[in-house]
Amino acid sequence: MTRIYSNEVTLDTAGETVHLQGWVQKRRDLGGLIFIDLRDKNGLIQVVFNPDVSKEALKIADKIRTEYVVDIKGTVKNRDEKQVNKNIASGEIEVYAEEIEILAKAKTPPFQVSDDNINEDTRLKYRYIDLRRPKLQNILKTRSIINKAVRDFLAEEDFMDIETPVLSKSTPEGARDYLVPSRVHPGEFYALPQSPQIYKQLLMLSGMERYYQIVKCFRDEDLRADRQPEFTQIDIEKSFTDQEDIIDMNERLIQYVMKTVKGLDIPAPFPRITYEDAMARYGVDKPDTRFNLELQNLNEFSSTADFKVFKAAVEAGGSVKAIVVPGAAPDYSRKDIDKLEAFVKNYGAKGLAWMKVNEEGMQGPIAKFFDDGKKQELTETLSLNTDDLVLFVADKDSVVHAALGNLRNKLGKDLGLVDKDQFNFIWVTDWPLFEYDEDLGRYFAAHHPFTSPKREDIDKLETAPHEVKANAYDIVLNGYELGGGSIRISDAELQERMFRALGFTDEERDSQFGFLIEAFQYGAPPHGGIAYGLDRFVMLLTGSDNIRDVIAFPKTQNASDLMMDAPSDVSREQLKELHIDVEVEKD
Repeated sequence: MTRIYSNEVTLDTAGETVHLQGWVQKRRDLGGLIFIDLRDKNGLIQVVFNPDVSKEALKIADKIRTEYVVDIKGTVKNRDEKQVNKNIASGEIEVYAEEIEILAKAKTPPFQVSDDNINEDTRLKYRYIDLRRPKLQNILKTRSIINKAVRDFLAEEDFMDIETPVLSKSTPEGARDYLVPSRVHPGEFYALPQSPQIYKQLLMLSGMERYYQIVKCFRDEDLRADRQPEFTQIDIEKSFTDQEDIIDMNERLIQYVMKTVKGLDIPAPFPRITYEDAMARYGVDKPDTRFNLELQNLNEFSSTADFKVFKAAVEAGGSVKAIVVPGAAPDYSRKDIDKLEAFVKNYGAKGLAWMKVNEEGMQGPIAKFFDDGKKQELTETLSLNTDDLVLFVADKDSVVHAALGNLRNKLGKDLGLVDKDQFNFIWVTDWPLFEYDEDLGRYFAAHHPFTSPKREDIDKLETAPHEVKANAYDIVLNGYELGGGSIRISDAELQERMFRALGFTDEERDSQFGFLIEAFQYGAPPHGGIAYGLDRFVMLLTGSDNIRDVIAFPKTQNASDLMMDAPSDVSREQLKELHIDVEVEKD
């Protein structure tokens, strides 16, 4: 008899004999009758052991416990109307067991699969049990559907799925590399790829024209809720293309995935915003556009005000910006605002100025510094209404943006302004080509050293690098960077200039990228691409707030695998073979 799944047992199968296999999620002995909830990958079904049907099956059922693996044959029957369980798909029927075989016994598990309130460390230590939970199984099913949708779309677009090496060369320009020692080359190391960036460019130089890969990447960096040391990218590269072509194709890809996975028709083209506008209006480069509360510039107002804190910030080349929270003044006590001030201090702000608007006018610690004329000007500038709460930060631009941008996101969640069923895709374009590190006194590539500058900015590479814009674009979904890409440099001379602008010596350039520079000498097509964070995409489409929930076997916040107990010590013999001598002081 062919095995079927729980979701295939319906009212239409009443009276039929079925073959089921799965785990025992719950067992109830009612004295003479035993009920179990049998779980498989598609759901739950109730099985009844009745001596009038099979005394032998009842005898065996008396021995089974939670998480036993069993094989059952029995007859489907409709439940009495009073016993229908509307919480499960199979709640209108049950199976009366005629035969049962115990396929595997189980110890009492450290937690019940039906329990959602479990300590995460415990879940990760026993991940093989954790993954039995329907929530995680559904997430991984969605991940599989997303993978297939991406592959189907790109295959139709004539892209080839090409694997690139995992053991590669260390070319540090971003996060730290994970290094792998070479046994046959003493003292030398491979690096695990932070991305296939160089390989996919070499594939374009090889004439492949259209490449993609769903690929593992590795970065040795501090972790957070949406970041892991090993993660998966949807990596796409195309020759003979430009920014508009890449954006158009990726909008169609997103539309296809969203229709396949969520059944949603996402309108295109997606809205676009420049990097400068994103920072000015939202304070972050990945704005969540599902709610308002935009940052408003008060530099002109502050430059003529008597309030020294505001005026000094503008005179020092910084800015004063505000967030207006409509109608929130009555709901925020001084204690509540003090908590908001503590929050913005985490982002470098020295404080959080505030005022409330009521029927008598403006109230708050800074209201006394503004005369009636300035208050009226502020009211008109910010379009204020009674009961509005106004929050200000004055500092250098980077601090103002970080403080108010993150505060805006916090307020959006705290005040319930975010529609979790809404998916807002936007493009952020015209990124700076370089970032300046004040501590090191040098420029770094904002994306990577192969990003092409805007044609009109090429002459500024040596004279005004801070003004150079990149042919780069990020796709943002609901406040998360979903993917990023650029048009690459395809001219050998321009690539040389880029390395010089980044401060590479000739020796550093040749040591790290000599093979790529040489490859450019043999004819490079114009090319560009994009890479999506697959784990983050799955997290957003499944409504999870933790990237560890969308990866089968993730690492913890400190990059440990609690289940495998990794990383771990290795033997002296292994280290000797790798020509490594390790001395570490452990607490």
